[in-house]
Amino acid sequence: MCQWRWRSASRWSTAARGHSYKSKPPSLARYCIHSFAHLERKQNGPRMVYDGRAIANFVLDVCEDVGRPISNLALQKIVYFCHVWSLIELKTPLVKHSFEAWEFGPVLPYLYREFKSFDNSSITSRAKSFDPLSGSSRIVDYEFDSTTQEFLEKVVSFYSQLRASDLVKLSHAKGGPWDETWNHAGVVNPGMKIKEDSIVSFYSHAFVPFSLQ
Repeated sequence: MCQWRWRSASRWSTAARGHSYKSKPPSLARYCIHSFAHLERKQNGPRMVYDGRAIANFVLDVCEDVGRPISNLALQKIVYFCHVWSLIELKTPLVKHSFEAWEFGPVLPYLYREFKSFDNSSITSRAKSFDPLSGSSRIVDYEFDSTTQEFLEKVVSFYSQLRASDLVKLSHAKGGPWDETWNHAGVVNPGMKIKEDSIVSFYSHAFVPFSLQ
């Protein structure tokens, strides 16, 4: 049976964090879509890559639960570090789109545009996408296997405690993926995509700042 994590107007329960929320039954159309997705994951392996908006919504939900305000700048960096440590610790990408090197660190352009209106203020909405079934925009849902969910909770718990400026500094590490891309060959190249092999090469030798135990 497909496992559900409904995010539109309700909460799901996270056993590891002791929170319980109300759930909303899915429509038949959504059930079919998610059932086929679940079957595909079983056939192709336990891991999958996600839309960055789904990861962002997870980050925002976790932070809201513990009362931590998150700006667009901070959100971009937290999603980036979730992707980074997924490559290192889970040996698989987390976000299916490439991050770009912008002035203040790694960015998913479409995620930046989603929350641009908040500027430096705390984000109070959730990322949406167009739903062809209803012909309208809907909040991007997320669903993780237990290993990925527990992993993400630990990463988000650690990085969400840091100030946005500190997150920027961490992402600007000398010789790191952002630095290598932004200052490639000594020339600034804004908008350049950050390569995953560069992320793995740098962070595979870095200290993991949180415990997975």
